[in-house]
Amino acid sequence: MNLPEAFSLSGKVALVTGASYGIGFAIATALAGAGARIAFNDISQANLDKGLAAYKEAGIEAHGYLCDVTDEPAVQALVARIGEDVGPIDILVNNAGIIKRIPMEEMAAGDFRQVIDVDLTAPFIVAKAVIPVMKKRGGGKIINICSMMSELGRETVSAYAAAKGGLKMLTRNIASEYGAFNIQCNGIGPGYIATPQTAPLRTPGHPFNSFILAKTPANRWGTPEDLKGPAVFLASSASDFVNGHILYVDGGILAYIGKQP
Repeated sequence: MNLPEAFSLSGKVALVTGASYGIGFAIATALAGAGARIAFNDISQANLDKGLAAYKEAGIEAHGYLCDVTDEPAVQALVARIGEDVGPIDILVNNAGIIKRIPMEEMAAGDFRQVIDVDLTAPFIVAKAVIPVMKKRGGGKIINICSMMSELGRETVSAYAAAKGGLKMLTRNIASEYGAFNIQCNGIGPGYIATPQTAPLRTPGHPFNSFILAKTPANRWGTPEDLKGPAVFLASSASDFVNGHILYVDGGILAYIGKQP
């Protein structure tokens, strides 16, 4: 195996959902850096415009589309449009997601269903739309953005944990059902990542910041940069015999029982 060639994504088309900013943007820029052409979507026109500007500033020609990934006809139309504008999709990153931090006994069933719809049903819908394209092309890569909550529970995130646990099993089932078509489906499970959304929690002396540092053997928060290498690996031919795996990029949290009091 020629390793530089194995990690190259030259000539590939990648769809990264919800990649206007944050983790999705970081992953999309990494795939672009390895040679892929990038398509992304957002449900908000304002975020879509900000995302397009951010890619342009980074020197990346990204194609942005307004689309709700929970809307199956809209997703089918999106995949067809990307095929016309950019090319058939070789790589799918199911990144779009939401979280609602509400104690379970106070959570309305409608809120629970919304989280399941965005974080679990939408990846099913988008994967279902791209799999026929990948089969026709002789293979493809699907990366589902899972979570440590694919393995663990925590207060106030019952819907999110249920969705991400389901996404882990959807990942394994896609691998099982379509591996014979040279389609590899794997997941990335980020740990606690330093983003603008987590900035208030990361101030020195904040109890949650102290909690995360104490639970992480790396003794730091992750960064979006930490997810780039794993994403390129799982999107490239270097991972052609890796299927149904969840790669946790968490600084060791899931391996660590914590310090003795």
